Amino acid sequence: MFWIDVLSSYLFALKYTVYILAIILLISGIDDLFIDICYWLRFVYRKLFVYRKHPETHYQDLQQADEQAFAIMVPAWQEHGVVGPMAELAATTLDYENYHIFVGTYPNDPETQAEVDEVCARFPNVHKVVCAKPGPTSKADCLNNVIAAIFQFEQQANFAFAGFILHDAEDVLSAMELRLFNHLVARKDLIQLPVYPFARRWTDFTSGHYLDEFAELHGKDVPIREALVGQVPSAGVGTCFSRRAVELLIKEGDGIAFDVQSLTEDYDIGIRLQQHGMEEIFVRFPVVTQDHQRQHVSLSGKSLKQSSVICIREYFPDTFHTAVRQKSRWIIGIVFQGFKNHSWSSNKKLNYFLWRDRKGGLTNLVGFVAVLIFTQLGLLWLIQHLVDDPYYFLSIYGDEKWLALLLIINGALLLNRMCQRFIFVSAYYGFAQGFLSLPRMIWGNVINFFANVRALRQVLEMGDARRVAWDKTSHDFPHIGEERSTRRPLGEILLDQGALSEQDLAQALKMKPIGQRLGRYLLQQNILTPEAIGRAVAEQAGVSYQAVAITKLDESLFPTLSKGLAWRYGVFPLLKDKDATIVLASEQYLSPVSLAAIARKMQQRVRYIVVNPGAVSYLLKRHYSQFDGEMAPPANMDLTPVQTEQAWQVYLSRQWPLAEVLAETCEIAPQVMNQLLIGFEKSELRFPDYLLDKGVIAPESLSQAIALQQQRQLPWSQVIAQWGSFRV
Repeated sequence: MFWIDVLSSYLFALKYTVYILAIILLISGIDDLFIDICYWLRFVYRKLFVYRKHPETHYQDLQQADEQAFAIMVPAWQEHGVVGPMAELAATTLDYENYHIFVGTYPNDPETQAEVDEVCARFPNVHKVVCAKPGPTSKADCLNNVIAAIFQFEQQANFAFAGFILHDAEDVLSAMELRLFNHLVARKDLIQLPVYPFARRWTDFTSGHYLDEFAELHGKDVPIREALVGQVPSAGVGTCFSRRAVELLIKEGDGIAFDVQSLTEDYDIGIRLQQHGMEEIFVRFPVVTQDHQRQHVSLSGKSLKQSSVICIREYFPDTFHTAVRQKSRWIIGIVFQGFKNHSWSSNKKLNYFLWRDRKGGLTNLVGFVAVLIFTQLGLLWLIQHLVDDPYYFLSIYGDEKWLALLLIINGALLLNRMCQRFIFVSAYYGFAQGFLSLPRMIWGNVINFFANVRALRQVLEMGDARRVAWDKTSHDFPHIGEERSTRRPLGEILLDQGALSEQDLAQALKMKPIGQRLGRYLLQQNILTPEAIGRAVAEQAGVSYQAVAITKLDESLFPTLSKGLAWRYGVFPLLKDKDATIVLASEQYLSPVSLAAIARKMQQRVRYIVVNPGAVSYLLKRHYSQFDGEMAPPANMDLTPVQTEQAWQVYLSRQWPLAEVLAETCEIAPQVMNQLLIGFEKSELRFPDYLLDKGVIAPESLSQAIALQQQRQLPWSQVIAQWGSFRV
């Protein structure tokens, strides 16, 4: 029969394809087995000898070092709806304060720019950078614009960042991430954290195969690469570069740090730094807190330590098309552009890992074809055993013992691959995901095959791997519970309280100076009372309100708060609770991160309340500066005791911090002022002298700002004289 002849001829041709595939799979399998052996030998050795002599660093040790400044670089093309939640989550969860986020936007992406503007208005450590060229350019080009803006900011604030951190807008940062970078950046030039994707539904094999691959890659492969070669490929997120590294890259690139034609600029940089002898490290640092121990379930299969490492979390594509697009970009950057840019090095060990990086261009194709072929042969074998008097097509392969042995070895290597995948996925995600990772290996093979085909087609069409355009994938930002709810604007709260009409609010927002706070403007214009503003701020912050009685303060608490700490956060110790918690007074919202930092530095439990406007500013000047203002409201025969107290509240509300005046007059940007206050914490100078010492403002401009501050701070006699004109 004709179809039998055709099938026989096809299977005969397939026979030699099987030979080639089996040999390639054997080589690749032995290669992977070598990494497995290295990992487990190193694991046992460190367990038996290293950790017994050198105890592991505890996460609380990271909190002892002074905070160095870090710049977080976030390229953002069409990231509206993502940048805001990322910045808010960082501000409320990062156990670190000395950092700035620089978001790279594009002139033709107004939606993302508008969202970043809103974020910048709420967080003084977030900066918007607008790239010179319309988007989308390459991620590297965006990062180069961001770095230029960072250096410009350093000149304005007269300080230098110790590290530069790569992140994407959809990243969820670990609370201790910057603490770990702070601990290592003086000794290491590239620090990479592991990436663990968020798991979606169990049926979502597309996004699920990412967590399988990253769990094994960042659990085993990259740590061994660092141990054997000292070279770490950046993942593009969770990567910290030392200042030395960035300056070297800029010098080497004639003023440009990142290769604008590279689709995987992060991978490229890891190799470039290693070639210059820079120190690179991949860090798996567990943070096992009491909460983590309480929530840990032993039967889940998760490792207590491995599942608590400082890492980057994010969602990866969950559709076949977007996954293929993303992975094809990685393949072009690592396999094709990587080979064109770096070829091979003089370091044989590094060449071995470069071969491992690039073999994916072959094994992605081979693995998929092998699945198809062995599926066909398996079906033929099944037919031969189930059908009466079948055609024995598999006899074409004959009794070739070497092929049978080869297939047995490959089968054993495949079984080992499945075991390794199960172990590393289960360690972080648990047994359920570990078992799901096994069928997902097949689906991952399919995605990698089509990504490889797409990458190859793009390179052939363009004629040069370096000319392939940046094909960015869209991102999701996870919902992290109610604690992420945005604080309500002060104007909205005043409307709800009936303190303002919509017309009054619109007029105030229109008329107030750009850098001036709404509450301060409403007080200055005598539109609202100090108490109304204070209660609205307290509601916004989610804490209680209290009018401070200046004469009834507990002076024994004053020494517990240093001058630098008080000025930096704008707080003052009021009283001590029954449980020995110190209650701090503040005129504005304090983030949980700031409150934790204050508690750690004071070595006391603390909480805070919002007090009447101007009270903290007055107390700070009274106790930490040379200030000869009134200490208590002097008696006045023309006013009743109640009126005297009301007049005193008006007097306090006119105490303007110099930082606010400078922001209003645009002499110092809020982002720069925020950084200056961090540095001022350890300075012995008065704040005006500190500003002059840092060279961030001219003496004439400072004198004008101080004169404006004094002009607005009404003396007690003037408050009494104008008493009838104030709203109380």
